[in-house]
Amino acid sequence: MAVEIKEVSSPKEMKTFIRFPEKLYRDNKYYVPSLEYDVLDTLSPERNPAYDFCDAKLYLAYKDGEVAGRVAVIINHRANEEWNHKEVRFGWYDFIDDYEVSKALMDKVEEFGRAQGMDTVVGPLGFTDFDPEGMLVDGYDRLCTMALIYNHPYYVTHMEKMGFEKDNDWIEFRIELKDGLPEKFSRVAQIVAKRSKCHVRPLTKKMLKEEQYGYKVFHLINECYKDLYNFTILTDKMIKKYMEFYLGLLPLKYVSCIENEQGELVAFGIIMPSLARALQKTRGKLLPFGWFTLAKAMYWKYDDTMEMLLVGVRPDYRDSGINSLLFTDLFQRAVDDGFKYAETNAIMETNSKNIAQWTLFPGECKKRRRSYKKALK
Repeated sequence: MAVEIKEVSSPKEMKTFIRFPEKLYRDNKYYVPSLEYDVLDTLSPERNPAYDFCDAKLYLAYKDGEVAGRVAVIINHRANEEWNHKEVRFGWYDFIDDYEVSKALMDKVEEFGRAQGMDTVVGPLGFTDFDPEGMLVDGYDRLCTMALIYNHPYYVTHMEKMGFEKDNDWIEFRIELKDGLPEKFSRVAQIVAKRSKCHVRPLTKKMLKEEQYGYKVFHLINECYKDLYNFTILTDKMIKKYMEFYLGLLPLKYVSCIENEQGELVAFGIIMPSLARALQKTRGKLLPFGWFTLAKAMYWKYDDTMEMLLVGVRPDYRDSGINSLLFTDLFQRAVDDGFKYAETNAIMETNSKNIAQWTLFPGECKKRRRSYKKALK
């Protein structure tokens, strides 16, 4: 039977779109579901401020009467303007091992892109860099993290068969903390603190309320990340949304802020206890009791692994070694709370300075993910 492609146009179809991976990865012990309510927030035009500058459509593929795949097609007009290109993005791209299905979905992406005057298709990417991006190309036998994408190995074969080529690669490290911080790392942090005259300032709810400190953090993100691959400058409306998620949900003791003598924020880091196993147990659902399982994993019955979510160092401090002060503060708290490992977020393979600091720790680099591109003919 031929593949049928339908645009998502009802709450029922939206639910089907969000839950399709649960069927596709049901027996995979490395897949980690996303929080359903968070995915709904991201994909809904009424809830996601990125729709102010993005056009998007969601599609489902059906074969033999069963759901066989999904894809989101996105045009980020702000990113296209900032980076001076004409790209249509695809994201939330999942499919059974059937080339007819994957190709039919990608045909919809390309069709939408051509109709809007785009000349290149690229992905997996989301609306912004705060959405999951990058297709896993190595590390299928490693547990995924909450913020990143897991996919079957056959995805890569399908992409290459469709003529896609590498656009950008990211790598991830899993480092060991069970023996404490490397002596060299701690020693450098002490020297940097004295030389730079910077200090750690613990983040408090009072700071968030009275000093609007959350906006300081995310404005620094804009400054730190603006030159990274396809980054979209965050508006205050988007910052408000991300603050509610990151700074409203996470324990503030796992947020580290570094200030200089003038009291300016020059670096920050946000880590969190891994929710991967808890999300597997709840299948990404909060109700009826998923919220309790997730809260327990976040606040009092930790897994042994920390996840690094966001890190930023102001450009004029990047060569100062301030990151050693930042991570010494964060990781010491993690060690004190009994964590044995830390998982980095995805790091661009060209970011040699970022990569070099993780070689000071025992651990491994076993995951790699990729964004693909193809010219629209």
